[in-house]
Amino acid sequence: MSLSRRTLLVAAAGTTLAACAPTTSPAPKTSPAPPVPTAAPVPTLEPVAPTPTPTAAPSPSPTPEAPAPEAPAPAPAPAAVPTRAFVTARYAEAAPAAWGLDVPGVLTTLPRAAAPAVALTFDACGGPGGSGYDAALVDTLRTHGVPATLFLNARWIDANPATFESLAADPLFEIANHGTAHRPLSVTGRSAYGIAGTRDPGEVHDEIAGNLAKLTALLGRPPAFFRSGTAHYDDVATRIAADLGQRIAGFSTNADGGATLPAAQVRRELLDADPGGIVIAHMNHPNGGTAAGLATALPTLLAAGRTFTRLSDAFR
Repeated sequence: MSLSRRTLLVAAAGTTLAACAPTTSPAPKTSPAPPVPTAAPVPTLEPVAPTPTPTAAPSPSPTPEAPAPEAPAPAPAPAAVPTRAFVTARYAEAAPAAWGLDVPGVLTTLPRAAAPAVALTFDACGGPGGSGYDAALVDTLRTHGVPATLFLNARWIDANPATFESLAADPLFEIANHGTAHRPLSVTGRSAYGIAGTRDPGEVHDEIAGNLAKLTALLGRPPAFFRSGTAHYDDVATRIAADLGQRIAGFSTNADGGATLPAAQVRRELLDADPGGIVIAHMNHPNGGTAAGLATALPTLLAAGRTFTRLSDAFR
């Protein structure tokens, strides 16, 4: 799909995406946290000398000391996430040169090796009007055995803990980071669809790292992919995301216009998605047309030989 058509479809999502905006004004800037001290090296244990064997028989032998237990091998340390202070200092003078849906650092198509497949991705924004769960959509994916990458916002996870556990335990699905407060990523406060963006490098760090820490704790490993609220970025924010170990997933097909399109149009967008494309849709509006459109499109696509992939399986 051409960028102009994709942008037009995204513009239709404005009303729905605005309903997922934070309920409070952006948090005030805080003083940078002190850098985390480097862990001291683990000391090497001195071996315990064996007790000498007594040579004089008349005297009772002293009871030998029990050998000291071996220290357990230390668990591998997780990759360090740059601190807020580090990010703030590194990008204090950085000026963005690009803003929008498709800027440097945003992945919009699959690698050539995975090109015959399509990556279905579904956002769950959270917040007022955005914490619903489209069970029919997920049931359709499960019924057909179609994998997908699910971008979950921290607020949606908090509102749907049991559903989150079910989705995270299902090998069909990959859980990805959809931000902490569903904000566009900007170092200058740019907004999209009426949703205020992050205002500086520190707030970009917070928007990514807050939900990154939550998901890492829940999943036992960090998510590999990130998508901001509204999928808008500047090119400094995408560099910060890379510093935090997050790959940004954009899209080549907007299948549901922010959960605003009727089922027939969702079906048409899915059928028109090019092999090697990344499809964006929503899984938090059960009253929209996304689930019904998917349910009618998938059998046709599967019968035609179309295959689907999670993002992590495509970007190995």
